[in-house]
Amino acid sequence: MLPEDRQGRQNRQAPSKALGRQRQPGKGRASVKYSGNRTEIMVSCGFFLVLFAVMIGYLGYFTATREQEMINNSYNSRQEILLSRNYRGAIYSRDGEVLAETVLDGEQNETRVYPFGPLFSHVVGYSTQGRMGVEALANYYLINTNTSLNNKVANDMAGVKNPGDNVYTTLDAQIQEVADSELSIYRGAIVVTEVSTGKVLAMVSHPNFDPNEIQEIWDSLVEDDSNSVLLNRSTQGLYPPGSTFKIVTALEYIRENPTSYNGYSFQCPGYFEVDGSRINCYHGSVHGQVDFNRSFAKSCNASFANIGMGLDREAFADTLEELLFGEELPLPLAHAKSSTAVSADISANSMMQTSIGQGTTQITPMHLNMITCAIANDGILMKPYFIDHVENDAGNIVKSFKPNAFGRLMSEEEAAAVTQLMTEVVENGTATKLSGLAYTAAGKTGSAEYNNIKGDSHAWFTGFAPAEDPEVCVTIIVEGAGSGGDYAVPIAKRIFDAYFREK
Repeated sequence: MLPEDRQGRQNRQAPSKALGRQRQPGKGRASVKYSGNRTEIMVSCGFFLVLFAVMIGYLGYFTATREQEMINNSYNSRQEILLSRNYRGAIYSRDGEVLAETVLDGEQNETRVYPFGPLFSHVVGYSTQGRMGVEALANYYLINTNTSLNNKVANDMAGVKNPGDNVYTTLDAQIQEVADSELSIYRGAIVVTEVSTGKVLAMVSHPNFDPNEIQEIWDSLVEDDSNSVLLNRSTQGLYPPGSTFKIVTALEYIRENPTSYNGYSFQCPGYFEVDGSRINCYHGSVHGQVDFNRSFAKSCNASFANIGMGLDREAFADTLEELLFGEELPLPLAHAKSSTAVSADISANSMMQTSIGQGTTQITPMHLNMITCAIANDGILMKPYFIDHVENDAGNIVKSFKPNAFGRLMSEEEAAAVTQLMTEVVENGTATKLSGLAYTAAGKTGSAEYNNIKGDSHAWFTGFAPAEDPEVCVTIIVEGAGSGGDYAVPIAKRIFDAYFREK
């Protein structure tokens, strides 16, 4: 080959090499881009794997800790599966009375029976047309079974259902009967609780209904707006507390004047007036010279309006929040929130009305009972509960429930001071029908006006016995009856009598 030919060939090959060298950076960028995409994919995959693991972990935790809530959910078909295998267990009072049971006929048809009829209608409730009361609260246990394996095998072979577990409540049939009988034809509510544990011994709401007939009367109950029969007035009924609220006003005054409250003095002319707003004592009573104890014992509206006007509004609002006004109660049954409207800019008239439990203040009987129980229990509120234990069909205990403290609502010293005030109400005040008995008692009456018609008022009582070592707490409201001392206190006496008679 000639030299010039070799040179030409080299020249022709040069562009090709140059182009090859120019492509290298392009290949590098593609490699970096691919590497970057792969990192993003790995990060994304890792994130979703962690998220999936967290979701699986939470689902496991929720299933382990909230199994009852899951099963009780109306969208959960497992309820129907359980009920296809088990018939609903029975509900008993603490003294062994049957409050609800499933009766089977010869063809294994099931009928839910309530032997006491309307007596426990709101607290035990019903299990058809939805669920209410203990029937709802204990549903998980009632539809599950812990019968023996031999029984399960035998029942399966026979083609019959297993017996659901039985629930023993804290309810006392005898006290419930007394409370219901004493409330009689009146509308209202009664709550009876054990101070040291929070056990609910009785819960009455009138008007009531017969849960044995719930399917037949359902439409009429739902359509009856005037009577609100299905409403459990004990936990869902909101009422002006009237003079029972003076317990709260007195507590706030003691907190703001811990060393001087006993030095309080007021001359009661039968009314108290500020800026044209006037508060009258009940039935125009003139109490004359009163100290703090007598103001409370005689339920002097004028004196407490005066006390209320001197309170720190923001501190009072804090106390109300601590006493669970406007808050969910630690209560397993459906309930309403109590409310009031104390604030820094509250008007003089509203403050006076609030101080005596009128105005916009609303409370449920159950909430008032809980505050009273905290006073009786040295300031500590025990969570109210309704189920004592669960047994299988052989009588073996499946689960037991123990008392559980919610927390401290007031100091021990404050509770003692309010207890002294409430004892004075019984000894020398508006609840003297509870004095001179085989047991001592402490309490507060109330006559709560609920409309613009003069003299129309609900009769209230809340209190406990014995005063020096409280065991039982009773809260009563009788709608439209009038004076708490005249109507609610005699009912409380008969309930206390029944309680101590059983002991």
